[in-house]
Amino acid sequence: MKKTISTLWIMLLTISLVLTACTSPSTSVTSTPGATGAAKPSEGTGAPVPIKIFAQQDANIDLATNSFSKLAEQKFNIKFSWQTVPFDGAAEKRQISLASGDYPDLYMLIPWVDKFSQTDILRYSQQGVILPLDDLIKQYAPNVQKALDKYPYFKAMNTAPDGKIYGLTQLVECYHCSYPNKMWINSSWLKKLNLTMPKTLDDYKKVLEAFKTKDPNGNGKADEVPLSGSIEDYGVHIIPYFMNGFIYDDDRTYLLLKDGKVDVAANKDEWKQGLQFVKSMYDGGLIDKGAFTQNATAYKKIGDNADAQILGAGVAMHPYIFITGGSDSSKTYDAVPPLTGPNGALATYNYPSDPGATFVLTNKASKEAQIAAIKLVDYMFTQEGQIRSHFGEEGKDWRKPKDGDSPVEKSATPLLATIPTPTGETPHNSAWGPMAQYFQPKEFRDSWVAATDIYDTTGYERRLQEATHLYDGKQPKDVFPHWAIWIDPSTADEAAMLKTNIKNYIDQNSLQFVTGAKDLNKDWDAYVAGLNKLNLKRYTEIMQQSYDKSFKK
Repeated sequence: MKKTISTLWIMLLTISLVLTACTSPSTSVTSTPGATGAAKPSEGTGAPVPIKIFAQQDANIDLATNSFSKLAEQKFNIKFSWQTVPFDGAAEKRQISLASGDYPDLYMLIPWVDKFSQTDILRYSQQGVILPLDDLIKQYAPNVQKALDKYPYFKAMNTAPDGKIYGLTQLVECYHCSYPNKMWINSSWLKKLNLTMPKTLDDYKKVLEAFKTKDPNGNGKADEVPLSGSIEDYGVHIIPYFMNGFIYDDDRTYLLLKDGKVDVAANKDEWKQGLQFVKSMYDGGLIDKGAFTQNATAYKKIGDNADAQILGAGVAMHPYIFITGGSDSSKTYDAVPPLTGPNGALATYNYPSDPGATFVLTNKASKEAQIAAIKLVDYMFTQEGQIRSHFGEEGKDWRKPKDGDSPVEKSATPLLATIPTPTGETPHNSAWGPMAQYFQPKEFRDSWVAATDIYDTTGYERRLQEATHLYDGKQPKDVFPHWAIWIDPSTADEAAMLKTNIKNYIDQNSLQFVTGAKDLNKDWDAYVAGLNKLNLKRYTEIMQQSYDKSFKK
């Protein structure tokens, strides 16, 4: 769903313990020259190559004086001229820079702040504003080429319909992000009420009924909230987790894929049955009414309730979304595996890397700047370069494993352990952080050291890893790969309008059916007819054509 930058920022702060740490955005646009005093270049000869670079910068980083910036300048014989913008309003400022004609040689962006969309890439490539990278990659970026060859979705996300690569997105295979729609239940309440972890939808409903009526927090008040959620992304929507016991719900497009054919889920009888089940829980007072309207802040207030623990279960990619990490209550929530319904027990899968592009060269870049820039990003596709650019300096920001260290995935070989910045200490300004997060496949992330106590904040990543194992492989054999689909420019605007209208219609009507504003028996046929009137047939045709062009080559 479309969110404002400020709402997104709240969510980014919420998940900072498992994604790259964030801080408050700065408040002004600055254009500063590259850091001075760098050592003599170790690569290339002659004067350093000037590169004007557009980047997003938070308050804890100064890219002009950053130690990785200095290293990059030295290693690749570059002289950066930084055009930095705060996170807030970053998208608008990028668009302004392009529209003004005074755009930089290079954009290096953070995908969850702003990036070039696939439509942007096609539009600006046709205008000649951004450059194809294919020849540069073949000649100067062997590590990028290896990643494109090894990871099919990564290649698909980066390859435009004409077969060329006009920009690179980041490859970040965050394992727990791949299965965002998780259910977390209060295990201490299960134990107190002598209940077992539910296995079916009906089992789960009975557990929520017990949470509602048997005073599991022991305060003598009927103040328990059996189940809650919120309206943002990050797996916090109530309906998809339950719908997956009836029909697959990807929580994004509502599209299905079977034997290469694209279809929609939300007009099927199974969808109606799923809504009936969710409605039965809503009618029984088992679902917090605010779950369909509240934001992340309101959701977390329930989890962090000061007087008593009142939340029985919450939907979220991870529990720190609805409860503060490190609190006693935060240690009581465990993941519920996909529950068996009439048609199985499915899990929503989403490839965690974002489509679009964060590394983009423009026609302002000289040939020398193009070569230096592609070599720089190629360095980030090496293990050494990724660690240095994303994490920072060894001994200050990260360390090598010690005896007894355990990686987040037990079968992996430990590679590194991060060193948290002590409270009150000034951030080290020694890495580019998420701006440099270009090559983090699952096997790399699996090797990070984490504490073995999964309920401690230092073991949180392991907790999420183990929870995700419960969902892994439970998605359908075929999932519509919306993350890697390119829409032809001639139909991009039409497709975007259809997608928005159809998704909003499905979301609004699902809520009305669950809350009783519409009757599933009396109003279902009218709902389906209304969905068809939104030109659903044309939308699925475009998606089918786009899928075929992207994957049937």
